[in-house]
Amino acid sequence: MNKQTLSIALLLALTVSGALYFTNILQSPIVRLTLMIKSTYHDGIENVQNTIDEHFNQQATIIDLRQKNHYYEQQLLSLHQIADEYQKLVQEENSTFQTNAKVGLVRTLSYVRFGDPHRVWIEMDHFDSKKVYGLLYRGYTAGIVVSNNNRAMALLNGDVKSSYAVNVGTSLAPGIVRGSNERRLIVEFIPTWIPISVGDEVVTSGLDRIFLAGLKVGRVVSITRASGYQSAVIEPYFYGKNPAYFHVITQVR
Repeated sequence: MNKQTLSIALLLALTVSGALYFTNILQSPIVRLTLMIKSTYHDGIENVQNTIDEHFNQQATIIDLRQKNHYYEQQLLSLHQIADEYQKLVQEENSTFQTNAKVGLVRTLSYVRFGDPHRVWIEMDHFDSKKVYGLLYRGYTAGIVVSNNNRAMALLNGDVKSSYAVNVGTSLAPGIVRGSNERRLIVEFIPTWIPISVGDEVVTSGLDRIFLAGLKVGRVVSITRASGYQSAVIEPYFYGKNPAYFHVITQVR
């Protein structure tokens, strides 16, 4: 390569370099592209970091809320029992009472049979197959827990075999509530001489040793009378939601 050709190549290189460095028209697109790449990179890093932070924060929050929910459920049950015992104590001065109710958190595993929304398997520690347990969801009665081949099976409110003792209205008319494989429940064997009305609230009586007294079940929507008894159809506060977790009353007294 002769000196003239080398000089021309060097001059061309210097000209292009100077244009790239000093000319905004050529420099601007390159700068914009570089900034866009950097911005995308930092946005991606920030999003990943935020996602990680949110995941661990949410996990910690969920654990904390579950612990608090368990604590408040326990306190709620104790308060219900104390209120019930206090009413009895007022009526009978010489009575003594103690409160030792216990509640545990249980997890839903699966339906017992597909197509039947009223029966689910639950995961329960220290399950006694000889006992019947009361099932709660957010403080409302949700059904009962019984043994099926020594496994804990929840019969939710709609199941025909889910039954427990209740009181109806301010007159505390006694009865037995059961499911009907439908949304609404039926309270049977209510004495006819005790007045009840549409709109009355139905609560547990606690006499079956399954639930504490005073836990809310639902409200009366219609009443019929036959064979010396009254029956009430009620709209339950809990029906068919099948949540991932319930609470079980493991000890009433």
